[in-house]
Amino acid sequence: MFNNNLTNLLKIDFPIIQAPMAGGITTSELVANVSNNGALGTIGAGYMSPNQLREQIREVKKLTSTNFGVNLFVPGKFEILENEVEVAKNLLDQYREVLNINEENITLPNMENAFHTYKEQIQVVIEEKVPVCSFTFGIPTAEEMKQLKQHNVTTIGTATTVEEAILIEKIGMDIVVVQGSESGGHRGTFLRGNEESLIGLMSLIPQVADRVSIPIIAAGGIMDGRGLMAALSLGAQAVQMGTAFLTCEESGAHPLHKDAIMQSKDGDTTLTRTFSGKWARGIKNKFISEMKEHENSLPNFPIQNALTQSIRKASASQNIKDYMSLWSGQSGTLARIETVEQLVQRIMDEARKING
Repeated sequence: MFNNNLTNLLKIDFPIIQAPMAGGITTSELVANVSNNGALGTIGAGYMSPNQLREQIREVKKLTSTNFGVNLFVPGKFEILENEVEVAKNLLDQYREVLNINEENITLPNMENAFHTYKEQIQVVIEEKVPVCSFTFGIPTAEEMKQLKQHNVTTIGTATTVEEAILIEKIGMDIVVVQGSESGGHRGTFLRGNEESLIGLMSLIPQVADRVSIPIIAAGGIMDGRGLMAALSLGAQAVQMGTAFLTCEESGAHPLHKDAIMQSKDGDTTLTRTFSGKWARGIKNKFISEMKEHENSLPNFPIQNALTQSIRKASASQNIKDYMSLWSGQSGTLARIETVEQLVQRIMDEARKING
């Protein structure tokens, strides 16, 4: 049960994938330790430059000889509307003041640059012979898929609806991550709006399993052996876990972020687009609460993400959690502070007991 097509394809001992959390959480130590313990470690490369990505891939290779993956954000088209940006800047000024941020000129993202960076990231993955590459917020082009296949890169797409999963299989990807609405941080929605894509994981797995033939990885709120067994019994062949790995000792998450998850109570997470302009699940704090009324007038991702970057950074460096993006899935109350090795062993022990 624990060894199947997917574990064979990814060359892993256990059906566990560490979710690619961008923004410094997936340290080389975390990624390598996950892979060294029989699961699949993944670099969250969404916000990295091609050079930073190359550097981290080489670091991970020094720490493990086993398979690991890289996750890329597929850029979407976006438009910078001056009025919208001005309104958002004015709203954010109060937080810059509180945190003593003097920011004259904020560099806004450039669509051409975003696509160029993404294409270069794919080249780095190919050149560095990374065995597995996953994609979020969209799917690669047919040309990019052809290139990746030529270099024997195993490809993984991210879907939040049946429709997205079918498209991922159709373009020729090897595996699909089925991401439920319980997931922490940003979800991989790319075909429809947020509202239409908020499907719970336990509903989504069997729906997708009945419509695609490629292996399924289940993601969203899975923290223990019970979650793994539930996902496998519904048609998944592995699980992807983010929040569970985020509180691991090797994770690069800010101590305040880990602490917020450890202290969280049921119902503490909410969906917000105040930080990035894209809906994401995190623990409610002052910033989310105060900005909620303006949520629908804020610029889209990645513009809003660029506008709040200095606020999130200053908040973290000043140890003030009020203005940090404390991403967490809906099962954060089950999180533990432990090593990667302890986490993987515990999940497999719990799953074996249930399996009898």
